[in-house]
Amino acid sequence: MSSYPEQTPDWCNLKVIHRDVLPPRASFFNYKSVSRALSYDSNKTETFYLNGTWKFQHANSPFEAPKGFASPDYDVSRWKDIQVPSMWQLEGYGKPEYSNVVYPFPVDPPFIVPYDGNQTGSYSRRFTVPKNFSSKQIRIRFEGVDSSFHLWVNGTEVGYSQGARNPTEFDITKLVKEGEQNTISVRVYQYCDGSYIEDQDQWWLSGIFRDVYLMAFPEKQIQDFQVQTELDDSFVNATLTTEVTVQGDGDVELLLYDSSKTDLVIQKWLPAKGGEKVKFSIPFEKPKLWTAESPNLYHLVLKFGDQCLSQQIGFRRVEIKEGIILINGQRVVFRGVNRHEHHPTKGRAVPYEFLRQDLLLMKTHNINAIRTSHQPNDPRLYDLADELGFWVMDEADLECHGFDTIHERSLPEAEQQKRFEEKKLITYGRAGKWLSDNPEWEESYVDRARQLVSRDKNHPSIVLWSLGNEAFYGRNFQAMYDWIKSHDSTRPVHYEGDFDAQTVDMFSMMYPSLDIMINFAEKFDGKKPLVLCEYIHAMGNGPGNIKEYIDLFYKYPCLQGGWAWEWANHGLLTKNSEGEDYYAYGGDFGEYPHDYNFVMDGLVDSQHQAGPGLIEYKKAIEPVQLVEGSLEKVRIINRYDFNNLEHLTCSSKVIGDTFTAAGTEINVPSVLPGQTADLTIPLIDLKGAPEEIFLELSFSLKADTLWAKARHEIAWFQVPVSKPKTKTAEATKKNVSSAVALEKVSPTILEIKTSNSKWQFDLVKGNLISWHKGSEQVLHTGPQLAITRALIDNDKSVGWEWKSKELPYAKPFTRSATWATDASNGTATITCIQRTAPPVLEWSIDTTTTYTFSDSLLINVKGIPQGLNLPRTLPRIGLTLSLSSAFEQAKWFGRGPGESYKDKKLSQKFSNYSSPIDKLSYMYEFPQESGNHTETRWVRFETDGGRSSVTAKFLDKPDGFDFSASHFDVVDVEKAAHPYELKKLKRSEVVVKLDADHHGLGSDSCGPATLPQYTLKPEPFEFTVSLE
Repeated sequence: MSSYPEQTPDWCNLKVIHRDVLPPRASFFNYKSVSRALSYDSNKTETFYLNGTWKFQHANSPFEAPKGFASPDYDVSRWKDIQVPSMWQLEGYGKPEYSNVVYPFPVDPPFIVPYDGNQTGSYSRRFTVPKNFSSKQIRIRFEGVDSSFHLWVNGTEVGYSQGARNPTEFDITKLVKEGEQNTISVRVYQYCDGSYIEDQDQWWLSGIFRDVYLMAFPEKQIQDFQVQTELDDSFVNATLTTEVTVQGDGDVELLLYDSSKTDLVIQKWLPAKGGEKVKFSIPFEKPKLWTAESPNLYHLVLKFGDQCLSQQIGFRRVEIKEGIILINGQRVVFRGVNRHEHHPTKGRAVPYEFLRQDLLLMKTHNINAIRTSHQPNDPRLYDLADELGFWVMDEADLECHGFDTIHERSLPEAEQQKRFEEKKLITYGRAGKWLSDNPEWEESYVDRARQLVSRDKNHPSIVLWSLGNEAFYGRNFQAMYDWIKSHDSTRPVHYEGDFDAQTVDMFSMMYPSLDIMINFAEKFDGKKPLVLCEYIHAMGNGPGNIKEYIDLFYKYPCLQGGWAWEWANHGLLTKNSEGEDYYAYGGDFGEYPHDYNFVMDGLVDSQHQAGPGLIEYKKAIEPVQLVEGSLEKVRIINRYDFNNLEHLTCSSKVIGDTFTAAGTEINVPSVLPGQTADLTIPLIDLKGAPEEIFLELSFSLKADTLWAKARHEIAWFQVPVSKPKTKTAEATKKNVSSAVALEKVSPTILEIKTSNSKWQFDLVKGNLISWHKGSEQVLHTGPQLAITRALIDNDKSVGWEWKSKELPYAKPFTRSATWATDASNGTATITCIQRTAPPVLEWSIDTTTTYTFSDSLLINVKGIPQGLNLPRTLPRIGLTLSLSSAFEQAKWFGRGPGESYKDKKLSQKFSNYSSPIDKLSYMYEFPQESGNHTETRWVRFETDGGRSSVTAKFLDKPDGFDFSASHFDVVDVEKAAHPYELKKLKRSEVVVKLDADHHGLGSDSCGPATLPQYTLKPEPFEFTVSLE
């Protein structure tokens, strides 16, 4: 009897994870000599890279892929070319799919998609074995293939493997032919049963996406090794333990060089007999210790016969003692980021230089920790982390979040209404039964732990193992933990899904509120600490209130930091129908299902350029912080974990409005971590200083490092020395220079004239409709009370309420207007009673607006929000107006140069700034509210060359006001889903917002809402704006 398929395919057979693969091992290369090994130069290794151009054929399913293609005689000349490494969806085959939680295929584990939906890529290329590989074992190593693959060499099947982001190695010695052309054939499957535990928040992409290469091993060989550095309890002396797995007889030589690679500090031999492990245990006095702040490296070389290999090692100890994570005996705080592997045109096939620039950018922004979310990264990342200095949480390639959707959607209607955290308590236990608590999946889970630890175990930068992400909890995590601990007891193990930390070594949370963290700390039992594996969700404009989290990490020792979500937007560079470039997110490729723009949630943009969120994060985690200060003395605190401050230099200056006075260099004393010190500020000449001034101190590197040049700024702060006094409308009155004429020129229009200005006021609309200064048209649209902003990603909760309360549709309606002139002080006034209200509902903001005309214009607004359906918060309270297109330059004194909000402002310095209107706002890759500048003292809008200008101030707000200016109105931004769409809506006029208050940002796209102190409550208000 015939059947189809003839047998269960490997790619949906839970019993087949690997077939005929070599055991996982540490990542290393073979060299012919010690000097070559110490070079770490891949071009000097016993390696032959197969990267480059391959022949490629794409099919809709494995059963439609060409049969017999692995034969050397098969003609692939008509196949297309493809570059390896790459992801085939980004090379024109199939399309990318993005999902955060849900599976893009029917859920039926271990069976995968219908047979006609599992796209398959067939790869072929020819190669000649290098002559120096003769008479050696020849291995082929794939560093990453998504999601699974079969391999053939010269027509003979070699084996099968899955585990998309883990390496696979095969012995092909008997299949290759020396001195002849050899054919290598690879069939890659888009999905396999392993895809059920590869449901990470990223694009579903396929292909050979990391390096592929041949390696030559001598017959007598080192097969694996494991290094551990054991420090004594005083953290002065160490024991270097190295266990080496060999094949063959002979002496294994261990050499240890210092950081210069020239001074040999240890040399030892041990005899080995085939198949046994050789264990070195060597005392070492006073090694330089490795930390993320001082990454002191030694260079280990192992030599066995003709084989040499090298490894950077660092002496350090990680432990949990009395419930605190200690490294070298010191408590540490993880000031980290979650880093997915992403490149805007290559997906997860990230070039080395792009990866390196990521880490350099992290270092220059004070980041000290990386979580490899949510899979082992390119092995070269760990070498860089060892060298540059990062604490790394290395995470297994495991997530099955999509099973929660099954149970969440099946909840009864009453339970559907519960909050997310409440629903989790119901659904996560049920979801875990599918895989995580299913014994049939135990080996699949343990394999992910085995692959992780086996490859990366020798890196000093790795201080925590992580079992995976959002895969609920069950027996298989205990099995993973047990395997890891049996092979590496030197590192703590993390897994957030173990909510009660019944298995793992620490508690972990995602996006908790400050209150939850404080509650944990105040009830801390001294057993296991808390880390935040994800926090301050950096989606779009935000996150807000970062510093409040950081301060808690330093207030409570059991709160040991976190990893911001996440490092980068995952936009993929593509073109719209008109050929314009843009960065795509979920749904842009027509895929279903998808999670829309949730993949655009990074501190850097899709090109990995720093965004406002990263700049604010850098400020919050600065290792030098202000405690208190004055013009004469400043108290600072050292928030490094290990370093004192002697490697920094400090400069000083005093700044004010159009004023700068440079100070002298200040000696930075030796300040131990966690300690404070007082800096005496040398006298600075303040002749000509304005009323409000700030003392600014800047801390920068004294000398070059591997990641930054000398004078790179590490930290800065400004100490307010004096503040401006509140100004009143009375105080702004000038001597009467000319009479003000007010005339009713039509039944609904008033005209006001002075010697240099002419205004027109619409009595029906209740606002100015024109303003001319001399011959210059100033206004395009007159100022009106405005309470809306374009929604940001973090407006998830408040945005829903604002929409349900019809707030975006609220507008002013005029009740009455009165007017008069006062010849004694040369003014005219118009008082307008208005009701700002939406359709449908009854709530309103009742306002009295008084316009006072003289040589300048004062606008006083008094408002009373009221009504049964009044929203609990408002986006903003202020005026919106638009200036004529000639006003293309903005100048101001306040925070800058970038955007700032009441809970995202600390990275922006007080100073004088100037900017073209087009550069005032950051263009988010998903358009939203942007470009606000808070705590502004004044702002001036100028025409080209300063021919004409309009200056705005708030008279009754000494701490400043908010302003923004662009060529887009709120409705334009709301309409656009991509920057190219927004740019088509660009207006010629300049839309200006002058706000007395503005609602904060928070991180409610996937975290807590705006903190109460940063919300804008609908309460009675009054403000006065001066326009002149």
